[in-house]
Amino acid sequence: MKRLRRTMLFMPGNNPGMLQNAGILGADSIILDLEDAVSLTEKDSARILVREAIKNVDYSNVEVVVRVNPFTTEFAKKDIDVIARVRPDTLMIPKATEEELEAIDEMLTSIEKEEGFEKGSIKLIPLVETAYGLENVYSIIKSCDRIVGILLGGEDLTSDLGIKRTKEGEEVFYARNRVAVACKAMKVDSIDTPFTDTNDFEGLEKDTRKAKSLGLTGKAAINPRQIDTIHSVYAPTAEEIKHAKRILEAMEEAEKEGKGVFSLDGKMVDAPIINRAKNTVELAKLLGLI
Repeated sequence: MKRLRRTMLFMPGNNPGMLQNAGILGADSIILDLEDAVSLTEKDSARILVREAIKNVDYSNVEVVVRVNPFTTEFAKKDIDVIARVRPDTLMIPKATEEELEAIDEMLTSIEKEEGFEKGSIKLIPLVETAYGLENVYSIIKSCDRIVGILLGGEDLTSDLGIKRTKEGEEVFYARNRVAVACKAMKVDSIDTPFTDTNDFEGLEKDTRKAKSLGLTGKAAINPRQIDTIHSVYAPTAEEIKHAKRILEAMEEAEKEGKGVFSLDGKMVDAPIINRAKNTVELAKLLGLI
């Protein structure tokens, strides 16, 4: 069954209370953060806290992702070596390049062999948050079989571009499009950048709907209060489910009559519309709505 990544919730790796409760907050994935949330003086202690949390806390209902430090820093290789040995579901790699991902893949293969884990069991989600990463996102995904998604980092990307980050998000329109298309082409998830105003739920809903309309399959969150809003946007409505089921029922009747194309409510229904209906029903089943 495909893993849902509608929401990926960032949690600071240096906060024991948050690490303990992260799995019960309702997100599909939790990102235990060793990078931005942790000061330089706390990197080593946070790494140990995250390691112990993965070993001892029951995260069975969510995907456990650990964002390590950039591969160019002194902390990254130790992050990967220590965390991979307790087998998180996924590692998130900031500002990743193709060469770095290939090197990380080799490191993980070696660790998996030493620890007796299945080869390839630890997945990767690169962060695309630089101009280079954005323009090379397709080749970044192709660089390693472990990659299951891309997370777009809007704050770092706009900083790299030297432009202002706004609530309206027009400045990341191209980035969202490019990431969504590349991920769809490679059949991996595309996760949108967080909405940083944790008190503006109307703005969050609008921003999430924009991301969804461009083909992004989920959205990162920085506060548990954002989860329900994001989930509501990514869930099909009762009317959408009903219409999708009618399309599939009409398709079955058309197939009995040997028709490849048919009409429903005066509108032609062909393969793309049928596929969309199938996807809606499949998602509704995953969410327990059917």
